[in-house]
Amino acid sequence: MLDVLPEAMREPTVLAIPFFVLMLTLEWVAAWKLEHTEVDRPSERATRTPAAPGSYNTRDSRASLLMGVVSIATSAGWKSLALLAYSAIFAYVAPWQLPTGAWYTWVIAFVALDFLFYWEHRIAHRVRLVWATHQAHHSSEYFNFTTALRQKWNNSAGIVMWLPLPLLGVPPAVVFGVYSLNLVYQFWIHTEHVERLWAPIEFVFNTPSHHRVHHGSDSEYLDRNYGGTFIIWDRMFGSFAPETHRPTYGLTKPVDTYNIWRLQTHEYVSIARDVRSARSLRDRLGFLVGPPGWTPRDEVRRDDQRSLSRASSSVSSDSDRPCGTTSSSAITGAS
Repeated sequence: MLDVLPEAMREPTVLAIPFFVLMLTLEWVAAWKLEHTEVDRPSERATRTPAAPGSYNTRDSRASLLMGVVSIATSAGWKSLALLAYSAIFAYVAPWQLPTGAWYTWVIAFVALDFLFYWEHRIAHRVRLVWATHQAHHSSEYFNFTTALRQKWNNSAGIVMWLPLPLLGVPPAVVFGVYSLNLVYQFWIHTEHVERLWAPIEFVFNTPSHHRVHHGSDSEYLDRNYGGTFIIWDRMFGSFAPETHRPTYGLTKPVDTYNIWRLQTHEYVSIARDVRSARSLRDRLGFLVGPPGWTPRDEVRRDDQRSLSRASSSVSSDSDRPCGTTSSSAITGAS
């Protein structure tokens, strides 16, 4: 059935589409029956109140679905380019070539790719230029199956990160196959309808509970639980956090749009603006490869000085007051 497709597009995600549609429909019907379908996102309300667990917002979900549809085409394009590089490395550079039909080739490739996925995912959260490719996936303030389909359009970081696999003799078709299996696995963990599972499963595998933490914008949840299929990497490398309360989903600074182009590109625009305004090469590099939210040291120092100046002015104004009078700011500061 898949023979009519280019090799780079012959992947399990194509076969999994009916499963995605079925699960998404069931979850949406459950939200509708429970009256958990919403018009306004939490950040759009005058008083920000969290959405009900498992909620759907029609415009938000439509944006996620559209981004998923476009990602099918963009992913095929990136994989077509990668196929050329991977095939050359596999044929001419790899010291050996693992057989495509052997079960151990698929096991080795699946575990190795998930390990590389962990590090690519961690880099994507800590290097701003790579974060720009990934942040759209985190932009929804809801956590449901449509969020799983809110995929990035720029797969360049992953393509580069998988290069060790063909170099170690993994056939390119197997690389694409196990990556697709990894994505299929990650679909089902984007839900609030599954609580914690059996403890041994929670210890080894990524689960809805672990992935809810990853999508949280709460300070204690930021930059945690990067694993794709296995959460064991997070436990090994110190990035694991358990779910202790329901997360606040979305970006720390919500993007006030449902426009899929802006959702995918707004961070690139912000980077370009920051780089243009930078005063030195160091600052320009910081805005590109520093973590999201990175600020030049001089700017931090100026902010600190402004804070000290305001505090000093407050103290000075209080000292000029007649005896027996105290400003409200002084009371607040003392408390």
